[in-house]
Amino acid sequence: MAQLAAFDLDGTLLMPDHRLGEETCSTLRRLRERNITLTFATGRHWLEIPNLVGDLLVDAFLITGNGTRVHNAQGEVLWRHDLAPDVARIVLHSHWNTCASMHVFNDSGWLTEYDVPHMLDAHAYSGFRYTLADPKRLSVLDVSKICFCGDHEELAALRVQLNEALGERAHLCFSAQHCLEVLPPGCNKGSALAALCAHLNVPLAECMAFGDAMNDREMLGAVGHGLIMGNAMQQLIDSLPHLPVIGHCSRQAVSHYLTYWLDTPHLSCSPE
Repeated sequence: MAQLAAFDLDGTLLMPDHRLGEETCSTLRRLRERNITLTFATGRHWLEIPNLVGDLLVDAFLITGNGTRVHNAQGEVLWRHDLAPDVARIVLHSHWNTCASMHVFNDSGWLTEYDVPHMLDAHAYSGFRYTLADPKRLSVLDVSKICFCGDHEELAALRVQLNEALGERAHLCFSAQHCLEVLPPGCNKGSALAALCAHLNVPLAECMAFGDAMNDREMLGAVGHGLIMGNAMQQLIDSLPHLPVIGHCSRQAVSHYLTYWLDTPHLSCSPE
């Protein structure tokens, strides 16, 4: 029996309309009753998670910003990692040959110079919103991450530009087909989960994790029991071919898998 279960949100625990299904909530409560520590691991800002998971946050932990922050349920910071100021300055002040929109995250929230109302659809249930700001006027201190949103081909070309400018001073990762993130080096959900497990004195081998995108790769590869969603990016499936693939987030596949896992401890494959 695992001691800790870590869950990506979008494309994994949340359904396509960005909310938790009732079956999922019920199953997560069963885990909590079994004294399994719940951890929500997401690229979202920590400020919006309470409105998404509700009472499931009690005694749970948050890995947010794709590993840039770890909080306990009381909002206390257990781990933080920011972009180096010189890296943030390069990204914020340079001209990039792209049509992708740039979005900046720090402890105050989400800042962008682009008014992109359709991006708020994913935050309809949390009520989380961006603040319009000129990136060149933003402080380069305490920037947790910067992300670019647009067409995948556009972002792939931008990644080449960013890699040439930043090299090993940043970690570039696709958190979704339409979202390219600039993170501190060595910063990912896997390293954040390792820090949390050290804090809790829980071996990674006794953890399970679920995810669907490349920003979940390190976390899924680090735990004793990693599971990939059926709707996952093909790149993730290819990079971790030894891990089982379960069902689709639209069918609350995490809940279905965990129900069988709780009731049939020796289950070795997805029930779907």
